[in-house]
Amino acid sequence: MPSPLSLALLITGTALRQIDRLHFALRRPRTAAAAELVAHQRRRANNLTPLLLLAGQWVQIAGWWLLAAHGALAAVLSAVAVAIHFRHLQEISHAAVHGILARTARANLLYAEVFAHYPLALAPVPVRRRRHVRDHHPNAAVPGTDPNLTELHTAGLRPGVTRAAFATALVHPITPRGIRSTATTITTVLRRFPSRAAAVLALAGTAYLAGGTAGLVWGLLVPRLLLYPQLAHLSLIVEHTWFDPQVRTGSPAWVEAGRCLRLYPRSRALAALAAATWLPYGDLRHYAHSAHPGLRWNYLPALERHLAPPHFTPAGLLLGTPSVTRRHLNALTPAPADHAHEDDPALMA
Repeated sequence: MPSPLSLALLITGTALRQIDRLHFALRRPRTAAAAELVAHQRRRANNLTPLLLLAGQWVQIAGWWLLAAHGALAAVLSAVAVAIHFRHLQEISHAAVHGILARTARANLLYAEVFAHYPLALAPVPVRRRRHVRDHHPNAAVPGTDPNLTELHTAGLRPGVTRAAFATALVHPITPRGIRSTATTITTVLRRFPSRAAAVLALAGTAYLAGGTAGLVWGLLVPRLLLYPQLAHLSLIVEHTWFDPQVRTGSPAWVEAGRCLRLYPRSRALAALAAATWLPYGDLRHYAHSAHPGLRWNYLPALERHLAPPHFTPAGLLLGTPSVTRRHLNALTPAPADHAHEDDPALMA
């Protein structure tokens, strides 16, 4: 039976998170060009509601730590929920990296470090900003230049991959090799930036005090080492047509339409589920974000309605034709031209 305190924390954290959403929803256009949305965003920018949003995530995490001690089912549920919260923290801090989470540059840096990068043992925000804003955005899906594509190659998504190796690469973070990679990355960050080790130890101690061994293991270690990396990996896979982008020149929207995709464009239920879990805070609308990185996630739906869709709008991640994974597999293992059939649905992704 969940404790009243755990339920109170879950409810309170949820309520705190809604303050930021409601603030930026006020007088928000349903559809508009980027310039109008940026102007509206600047009028609503502040440092308080993002702070409440981030605090709400951790209040809910504390509630799940308390809940984890109430049996096996509660422990597993807590592990999944905390992993989702870690994904949310990653995407909120992603907005801070772009300077669009809070009103001031100092608040963006401070919030991302304190609420995400320190407790999750991530590299300093300036390092992430350089890697993401300077290296990835202008060079998305460019081999040898885009660090995100290099990350996918390291996971095993490379030209000529076998079907078995491709399937393994999709779940790379929860394979022994992937777990070692995650642990090595965390260890390297803590060794290079010792102040983050104190934050991680404090977080582990708090999880243990809240939920005992179950809180520490299922509320922190399993989410951080296994589930959150897997969710982040899947989110990366569905951001771009990594292995067969259409190379274009022209406006940012036109360029990004050739190398981005939009998952679940015709299913509100699946889109809502993805946005609430593994593709939160605008990550489902990565195409709109790539076209205008200076726009907060609250305004991406309005911008998306204003833009022509990208050239690839898959209905599913794993199933169906076309699906994201089918397209990636076909791009990495193209059929010989003399054996390909234009009417084969497996080749039409």
